[in-house]
Amino acid sequence: MDVLPRAESVDVMLILEGTFPYVSGGVSSWVNQIIRGFPEHRFGAIFLGSRAQDYGAMRYPMPPNLVHLEVHYVQDLSTPPAAASHRGDSAAFELNAQLHETLRAARGAPGADPTAAAGALLRRVVPQLSDGAKLSERSFLYSERAWSFVTDQYRRFCTDPSFVDYFWTVRIMHAPIWMLARIAERSIPAGCYHTISTGYAGMLGAMLRQRTGRRLILSEHGIYTKERKIDLFQSTWIADNRGVFDKDAAQVAYFREMWVRFFETVGRMCYDASDRIVALYEANRQRQIADGAPQARTSSIANGIDLPRFAALRARRGDDPPPVLCLIGRVVPIKDVKTFIRALRTVVDRLPGAQGWIAGPEDEDPAYAQECHAVAAGLGLQDSVKFLGFQKVDDILPRVGLIVLSSISEALPLVLLEGFAAGVPAVATDVGSCRQLVHGLAGDDAAIGAAGDVVRIADPEALAEAALRLLGNPQAWRAAQRAGIERVETRYTQELMFARYRELYDWALRDPQGAAPGVG
Repeated sequence: MDVLPRAESVDVMLILEGTFPYVSGGVSSWVNQIIRGFPEHRFGAIFLGSRAQDYGAMRYPMPPNLVHLEVHYVQDLSTPPAAASHRGDSAAFELNAQLHETLRAARGAPGADPTAAAGALLRRVVPQLSDGAKLSERSFLYSERAWSFVTDQYRRFCTDPSFVDYFWTVRIMHAPIWMLARIAERSIPAGCYHTISTGYAGMLGAMLRQRTGRRLILSEHGIYTKERKIDLFQSTWIADNRGVFDKDAAQVAYFREMWVRFFETVGRMCYDASDRIVALYEANRQRQIADGAPQARTSSIANGIDLPRFAALRARRGDDPPPVLCLIGRVVPIKDVKTFIRALRTVVDRLPGAQGWIAGPEDEDPAYAQECHAVAAGLGLQDSVKFLGFQKVDDILPRVGLIVLSSISEALPLVLLEGFAAGVPAVATDVGSCRQLVHGLAGDDAAIGAAGDVVRIADPEALAEAALRLLGNPQAWRAAQRAGIERVETRYTQELMFARYRELYDWALRDPQGAAPGVG
């Protein structure tokens, strides 16, 4: 059992969903990097996970300036209040109905105005979520007004024939809200709040911003609503009770659509509450604005890496690139590990002795990991594909010739920057900022040259051909290596990133009423 540090107050309270310190990966590494990069600040962290059994021990040692850590599981819900029917407050449920109508109308509307309208209503609703208040968990579960609201919504909007499934979907979807409200009520004082996503973390951040009046900073590595849509469209647990003749292939099942709307709503709530909204690169900033983020509060701050640490790894490399392709990341569907394995069949056929390493934990989605092992076995690649589990990147990078990223969704992946600094070119799918990292932005950045290649998603042949063009041509490989080193040294150092976040933290902590850096 981990012993969690506790404090009476902190300077910066980080709000983390499914990342540091219990899950390894790019976002978690970034959180660890940020905490250690500001030793002058006392950090706290609120970790929100799914269920306790989904996580093991901490994957990261505690930074000395992380003085407070809370752990909560949104699917391990507390015992509900004792059943006791009552009418419920008509005005409160009318306000709730108005909020739902506003959010429904705002969905897909561009710009900040719909977000602001919904945010104004949310600010009136949130204080009424407390135990004993007019929209408490007890009132939601047992009041006549709540029952009337749920049945009315079902009759007006639901296209699925099962009211039972609708009823329980609504209950399951809303249950974490009261848990988050209780966490916000009991949270220790903080100078400012910093959430690393929207979702449940962003909802908690909005509640804390409202309760305390302290500044809220949002940093989105990936766009949470986009990633949740991918997860929801791939999920098998969401019911669809329509008959075979009722289904339209172009129409999303109603309960799946409900979950999408829920996370879109949560995203708007966080955008409205956030004083600064940070994206990793310009395309994601524009996506935030399209999803309802007020444009004036947005900015882009690229990830940066510890350059001396990774540059030192170049001395451990041989003269020629080893024929080793390495995917560093979790073995989960969004990383599309199967496409990487299928690409290796072509690579090994044309470059005998080549190997594919998969360096990442397999415990997040064991069923998918087993499928990946089966794909490798089915392609006869048992001797060529190595599942290494979690590895320290410092040990891996000097031994590989290419970093391969086959993901179907990314933001600004640290693993590419770390590889470039260590002298390893990359082949990546055309997702997130990968094209920007590999080929550079227009102008001086692009003039540096390509640090590898970019291919379409889910195209193993294109991935294989790109890898072979580099590994089979030492001159091209060295040119890509030089480009990657120069790009990361001039544009993606942690010193540049820390300078931008230092401005935000200084503003949030010292001038709570003033305009944020770069605004106004």
